[in-house]
Amino acid sequence: MSVVPGDDPRDPSAEAKVTLPEKWQVDSLDALSSSMMFVSGLIMVTRNRFLAWPSLLLSINSVINQHPLRSKEGGQSNISVIMIGVAALVASYLPLILIGPATAPSSS
Repeated sequence: MSVVPGDDPRDPSAEAKVTLPEKWQVDSLDALSSSMMFVSGLIMVTRNRFLAWPSLLLSINSVINQHPLRSKEGGQSNISVIMIGVAALVASYLPLILIGPATAPSSS
């Protein structure tokens, strides 16, 4: 078996210096998305209609401003943040729809 000179992978002259990339990928936590999930859950519990609309708008804003290349594997998906905002809005207005105005008993 013949070996071509310079083709040996163990040759120290073929080593390359390790260079780090200019910018590392940051596994940053998306604080706006996480806080909107918390606020939406709080709205569902307290049924505060005044915070439901800003929560929905901020959840849409967090999806628009999300960096997909910096998101963690298995993290919060875009659709879950918007769906929980919509669910908070529905949960805050649901008592107005289901529980109608009280009717006075008629005496006959």
